[in-house]
Amino acid sequence: MNALYPYIDLHCDTLLRAWLQGKPTLVELTDTMTDLKKLRAGGCLAQCFAIFLRSIDYIAKANDYPGDEIYISDLHRIFVQTEKEHGAFFARVESAEDLEALRASGKVGGILTMEDGRAVQGRMENIKRFYDMGVRILALLWNHANCFGAPNSRDPAVMNTGLTDFGKEAVPYMEYLGMGIDVSHLSDGGFWDVAQLAKKPFFATHSNCRALNPHPRSMTDEMIRALADKGGVMGINFCPEFLTKDITRTDAKIDGIAAQLRHRINVGGLECAAVGTDFDGIEGELEIPDASHMPRLFEELAKRGFTADELEHIAYRNTERVLKEIL
Repeated sequence: MNALYPYIDLHCDTLLRAWLQGKPTLVELTDTMTDLKKLRAGGCLAQCFAIFLRSIDYIAKANDYPGDEIYISDLHRIFVQTEKEHGAFFARVESAEDLEALRASGKVGGILTMEDGRAVQGRMENIKRFYDMGVRILALLWNHANCFGAPNSRDPAVMNTGLTDFGKEAVPYMEYLGMGIDVSHLSDGGFWDVAQLAKKPFFATHSNCRALNPHPRSMTDEMIRALADKGGVMGINFCPEFLTKDITRTDAKIDGIAAQLRHRINVGGLECAAVGTDFDGIEGELEIPDASHMPRLFEELAKRGFTADELEHIAYRNTERVLKEIL
C-alpha cells in the first residue's frame, strides 16, 4: 500500500451494486465508485460495506424483490465470497486483532455493516444473529420509522421523536456484543437518546454539519460535541446535497469537503473527524469520483492547510481507535 494516508471509509453501498449486477464478489464491478480494484489503487486500509435494506417504497413497486432475509443473505454471500476467492488482497475484519493485522498484511480490510435496523424486527436475537453473521456496525434507521425509532425529518414531531423502548434496550445490548451504533439518518430525538445511553463511542458514519448544510440529515453543533464527548467519530459524506448550504447542488467539490471537515474539527475536536464517503449511494458530479481518487483528496486537503497530523487522524487514526475500542 503506497498511499501516504491509508484511509478507513465508514460507509459505502457497493454490496447493493454488486447484487444488482449479479456479481459473486466485490473485485471488479461495472460503473461503481468502489470495488476491490479501486480500493487498492486508492490506498484503502479498510472499507465498511453496508447491507443497505431496500426502501419500503422500492419494495412496494418491485416485482422481483426476494424479501429482506434472502436479500441480506445474498449480500452477505458476496462479502464472504470476496475473501474466499481473493484472500490474498482482501480480509474480513471482525475484531480488534483483525484490524491490527491489516497494516502488515497489505490487504484491504472489509467491515460488514447494516443500514436500516428494520430487519431486527424488535427482537434482540436478531441483533445477535446479525452480529454472528459478521455485522459490526448497525445504522439504527434509514428514512422510515422502525423498531428502533424515527428518522430525520422536516416534521418537528417526527424529528423530536426519541428511541422506542426496544431501541433504548438495544443500545446497551449492542455495546455488550461489540456492535457499533450508527446514528446517521436518525431523528434528533433518537440521537439524544443514544448520546445519553451510550457508554462507548458511537458513529455517525456518513453525516455532515447542519451549520453548513440545512438538511435534517446533517448534525447540529450540539450533536457533534455530544458525539465527540463520547469519543465517537463522524464520517464526511461526499453527497452534493449534504455538503453546502445549497441542498439543490449536484456537484461535490473538495472545497465543500474541506469546509465540512474543518467545521467538525473546530466544533468537536480533531479526534471526531473521519471518512464516510457514501460511495455508490450518492449521485452527482463528484470531484473525488471514486475510491481510486482518494489520494488526491488528502493531497488537496494539505494544500488547503490541513496538517499531516490532522490528515492522519481524519484518514484512519480516529476510526481505527473507535473500532478497536468497540470490537
